[in-house]
Amino acid sequence: MKKNIIINRYKKGDFVCAKVRPYVILVVRLYIRKIYYCTVLNNPSVNELVDLDCELKPYRGKLSILKQINDHH
Repeated sequence: MKKNIIINRYKKGDFVCAKVRPYVILVVRLYIRKIYYCTVLNNPSVNELVDLDCELKPYRGKLSILKQINDHH
């Protein structure tokens, strides 16, 4: 019997981006049943996004950009 192993690659609070829109920084809010629930960084007016693991990649930008975004809000 083969066991299904659930691998949660990203943790709550991790910065990720969708492969189709890599310029939009997302924050992982929740992971349930192989689905990631993410919010857009510093934009609470945008609806929560729902993505599968294969649709996401880690955010590899510079943290200084995040600091600039936070300074403007």
